[in-house]
Amino acid sequence: MAANGKPAGEKLKKVKTILISQPKPERSPYFDLAKKYNITIDWRSFIHVEPVNAKEFRRSKIKPLEYNCVIFNSKTAIDHFFRMSTELRIKMSADTKYFCLSEAIANYLQKFIVYRKRKVFVGSRKIDDLKTYLNKHKTEEFLLPCSNLGSTAVTNYLDEHNYAYKEAVMYKTVASDLSDLSDITYDVLVFFSPLGIHSLYENFPKFKQNETRIAVYGSKTSNAVIEKGLTINIKAPEVDVPSMTMAIEKYLKVSNK
Repeated sequence: MAANGKPAGEKLKKVKTILISQPKPERSPYFDLAKKYNITIDWRSFIHVEPVNAKEFRRSKIKPLEYNCVIFNSKTAIDHFFRMSTELRIKMSADTKYFCLSEAIANYLQKFIVYRKRKVFVGSRKIDDLKTYLNKHKTEEFLLPCSNLGSTAVTNYLDEHNYAYKEAVMYKTVASDLSDLSDITYDVLVFFSPLGIHSLYENFPKFKQNETRIAVYGSKTSNAVIEKGLTINIKAPEVDVPSMTMAIEKYLKVSNK
């Protein structure tokens, strides 16, 4: 079998349309790909974020003001943390310390706080980048604003190193309504997370792959596709194709030649 799931030597069906299960960006290498191969690429987010309201959050019995240290793993977590603070009619202390997984997240935090009045610790990308700062506050209990899906990489690290923390679910990641796509067929569907696959089947329980090609990014997404009995035709990252656009172009060079 070839890497694309077809027997070696078998001609691949030409690709004319691709649906990417993400919101359409302002700029993207996919635009160049569409022009180069004269194909149609559409964008549609298969999942979206919904806020947890204050009434629902209160049931968790979590009181943000009781925490002096807050860990942010995304801009979305920041948005909902301060939204929830407003709904709860609370204002975090000027002494609150914020631990941000990346510089981009820390910069975004400036929309809500004044740096000179608070302490912000910044990592490069992962939770263990903050190890030195976390260790200096190991006697504290950390608050981790997150979605209903949690933040596995962060909580695994905190558990492994015996930090005291509390997950605060302030928003939910849920399947989007895709009913308007029911009569639309694409040659390639592109997925970047297991949640996208979950959304596909929540919207279309009887989905059959037939001649549709499936493109996936990451091992977890691959596993979700395989669990559904689907065939993976395009996969990234691989040694020769570190990005999804490169993986798709590699496939197009054969299918659309």
